Amino acid sequence: MEGKILIPFKLSVITDEVSQDLETAARFAKIFDLNGVEIRTVWNRSPQDLLEKVDEIKKILKKYDLEVSAIASPFFKANIDSKEEYEKHLEILKKCISLAKSLDTDIIRGFTFWRKNSVDEYLDRIIEKFQKPLEIIESEGVLLGIENEPSTFVGDGRDLALFLDRLGSKNVKAVWDPGNDIWDPHKETPYPDGYQHVRNRIIHVHVKDGIRKGKGGEPEIVAVGEGEVDFLGQFRALKEDGYKGYLSLETHWRVGKQLSEDLVTRPGGEAFSGLGEYSSAVCMHNLLKILAKI
Repeated sequence: MEGKILIPFKLSVITDEVSQDLETAARFAKIFDLNGVEIRTVWNRSPQDLLEKVDEIKKILKKYDLEVSAIASPFFKANIDSKEEYEKHLEILKKCISLAKSLDTDIIRGFTFWRKNSVDEYLDRIIEKFQKPLEIIESEGVLLGIENEPSTFVGDGRDLALFLDRLGSKNVKAVWDPGNDIWDPHKETPYPDGYQHVRNRIIHVHVKDGIRKGKGGEPEIVAVGEGEVDFLGQFRALKEDGYKGYLSLETHWRVGKQLSEDLVTRPGGEAFSGLGEYSSAVCMHNLLKILAKI
């Protein structure tokens, strides 16, 4: 068992990065002395479809003395031009809020629609589309954490700050994923450049790593600590800036293979979680080594 490192952050892992079986993911978290797990797909169900499983989830979390760090919902991974998808995702948000409250977390992760062009061109429409969600989250008293995700309009720290400034809600903050900056079309350096845009707005941090030129010259996911993200600098900056939230491992790397683009952008199922426990263990060992140097 890894000894717990005295740092000002709590640690979690996204459940399906280990297994589709929640008990397996919880046992993994306990082995590494983590504080919690982040709920994404569990038992091959998306988070919005887990409400009827709340009692079972609570029982497992209590057994392993774990919190829920956040609900990793797919909210607004949707086509901005589809009214049908828009209405569907409002329902996804409502269900994920109910799940979050049932599991004692107030953070729901969300996105800004599938990218079609630059965020500057679509920003007015994105802000308009967020007005109904704002009413919902503000009335429910929860936090919506928008992740920088290059497959969506907001793909880096600069875009995320631009979006948050325009939206102007105390209930909408940043889920900062420095690893996602490796896929950023603007080629923003995750730390320090990307971080400078969103510092002091962050409520949750994802940890994954990558290199910009892998096989074939395309970006490639690698084990945490083996890529281009300056995690030591990033974690030191978070500590200096007084960040008290979670660092949540979002492995995405699988030993011996690369996940397909579709699985990376739409995680779930055994095809995604296969080899996840071993690969996440490698990444968690590396992460703890980095944290020990702070």
